[in-house]
Amino acid sequence: MNFYDISKIESKKLAEGVSIQLIPGERMTMVVFTLQKGAQIPEHAHPHEQMGLVSSGKMRLVIDGEERVLASGDAWRIPGEMFHSGECLVDDTVVVEFFS
Repeated sequence: MNFYDISKIESKKLAEGVSIQLIPGERMTMVVFTLQKGAQIPEHAHPHEQMGLVSSGKMRLVIDGEERVLASGDAWRIPGEMFHSGECLVDDTVVVEFFS
């Protein structure tokens, strides 16, 4: 399948205040996160390179100890094995991330 309607992809609860919609590929994965105010993404690392974009809302992201407040249109890149964490600052924040 090459085309997707994100509104028709099942949403799964990942953690309190965090839901995801997932589109897996052969060598990469796209994830749409919907976050509620106060939702926490604990510090973690994984082998995948990760890039993301705040589609709407506002969040705090810490990458390798560097903290930024990000809003609609802000993007980032996280190399594999680098520690990162986040916190949602407003309800209905939507983040689109790609993992490779």
